[in-house]
Amino acid sequence: MKPFKVRLRFHGDLSVFLGSKAGDAVIERRLAEKTSIKDVIESCGVPHPEVDLILVDEQTVGFDHTLANDAKVEVFPVENRGPYRTEKQLQTVGIRRFVADGHLGRLTRNLRLLGFDVAYRQNADDRQLLEVMVRENRALLTRDRRLLMHAIVQHGYWPRSQNADEQTIEVVRRFDLSELIAPFTRCLRCNAPLVAAAKADIIGKLEPLTKIYYHQFRRCPDCKQIYWSGSHFPKLQRRVEEIRARARGKA
Repeated sequence: MKPFKVRLRFHGDLSVFLGSKAGDAVIERRLAEKTSIKDVIESCGVPHPEVDLILVDEQTVGFDHTLANDAKVEVFPVENRGPYRTEKQLQTVGIRRFVADGHLGRLTRNLRLLGFDVAYRQNADDRQLLEVMVRENRALLTRDRRLLMHAIVQHGYWPRSQNADEQTIEVVRRFDLSELIAPFTRCLRCNAPLVAAAKADIIGKLEPLTKIYYHQFRRCPDCKQIYWSGSHFPKLQRRVEEIRARARGKA
């Protein structure tokens, strides 16, 4: 078939995947055969879970759309659909369960601190991450762009920042989680929901001063870790409120 040209404009922060710090970025591709729009977008370095809306010659399309002629393509991230409001948005915002790769341990801890269900194994390989993602219907959190481009990934996110607190705010915003924050309800070590523990049942495991000054406890039913509102608690509360406020755009 006759070669054709596709002109792609990437909006919002999708330019970060193109090595550009500018706003909207334009890339041209010359193609010699029919190609899916998903493959063309990912050939530019943009993982498909980061794309929420695609316009080809001003018409909304899905990832399975095939390009066979000259075309102008507009690609939007989740947070920037411009003036377009359509039922064909490609990403789900309300994901509540995640699996994080081994490089995102601090992000995992932060999200668990906020009460979110995050599966995490530091030494898990790509295959294991994808298996957990599919089996447990989780969104994948990773800074490995190639992993995020895997065909079986439906929902996922590539944290822009390398700072764990900034990553946490990004994830809360991306998946619209700010109203669902339930701090201190999940085990930071193993992810299980915490349950109330009677002091009498765990008193043998407490330090002498803890036995005297603290009376309310929670325990992880899986790893048996015990939690209470110790001297570190106000600092954690302030941290949670700062994340909540920033995620809502109030700071």
